[in-house]
Amino acid sequence: MELTVLWFILLTVLFTGFFLLEGFDYGVGILLPFLGKNDTERRVIINTVGPVWDGNEVWMITAGGAMFAAFPHVYATLFSGFYLALFLILMALIGRGVAFEFRSKDDNPGWRRTWDWLIFFGSAVPALLWGVAVANLIKGVPIDAKMQYVGTFFDLLSPYTLIGGLAFFLVFTYHGAVYLTLKTEEEMAERARKAAQGTGVLAAIACLILVAMTYGNTDLFASAGAGVSLWGAVVVFVASFGAVYVKRCGLGFILSCATILLTTAAFFWGLFPRLMVSSLNPAWSLTITNSSSSPYTLTIMTIAALALVPVVLVYQGWVYWIFRKRVSVKDLQY
Repeated sequence: MELTVLWFILLTVLFTGFFLLEGFDYGVGILLPFLGKNDTERRVIINTVGPVWDGNEVWMITAGGAMFAAFPHVYATLFSGFYLALFLILMALIGRGVAFEFRSKDDNPGWRRTWDWLIFFGSAVPALLWGVAVANLIKGVPIDAKMQYVGTFFDLLSPYTLIGGLAFFLVFTYHGAVYLTLKTEEEMAERARKAAQGTGVLAAIACLILVAMTYGNTDLFASAGAGVSLWGAVVVFVASFGAVYVKRCGLGFILSCATILLTTAAFFWGLFPRLMVSSLNPAWSLTITNSSSSPYTLTIMTIAALALVPVVLVYQGWVYWIFRKRVSVKDLQY
């Protein structure tokens, strides 16, 4: 296998891991002000992701670093063209991180409500904008022959990309709700299950609209594998919703994870061998060939990845195992 193909696959894996893990973080943050009826319940909700949220964000940092090293032209074009959107994501994530740390520094209800809403916006904004970004990658953005983005921020906004953002937002919210059914107890878990049912219906509708619009706005279905994966994601999501409805939330969460995995795989599969599609001229699209680093750089990166990625995976698996139990009000007393 060529190293450029290998790093395209690794980049797909990194973004899949990020959306899968950070997706339920976003969902929990979005639901925080609505599911928590009082300060104690909101503390319980925050504690379900407290030990893992910062580790989940490392997947995004690693994906960005891998893109910079393996496909520097894509990194340069993406970060210049999507600058404002990525800046908004960064500011939202910084605000959310600060909110997690500062919320408990004062017992004043107004203080805590302010940080709770900052956690909400710090989760909602990235969830929406990542969907817009992914939809733009496959739809195409104005890139010229010099691999430069020549559009504006508003060129990234279209009915298709906004539906993509809404679909990501709702799926992540559903994903977070199902996660909370497994990490909280009794009344809180049941409340989260009902939230999953409500958001699940909306997410299913948004996903169906997104898939339908993908036919007319992209060439994703030119790849049979990508098309099967995308429709498979819809089917698996419906199965997840059904599992949650009959109170088999563990299975529902597994299928929710599979939905995100299949969706990410479908979009990257539809992109291959491209990484960014040019809406001005298909020949100007950034591919794994015209935007990659030198073979020597890719070789060194491959050796480092093979040595370090398994260590990271084992460590993160250990963290999830240690904090696998449900969080209850009793835990706040210690």
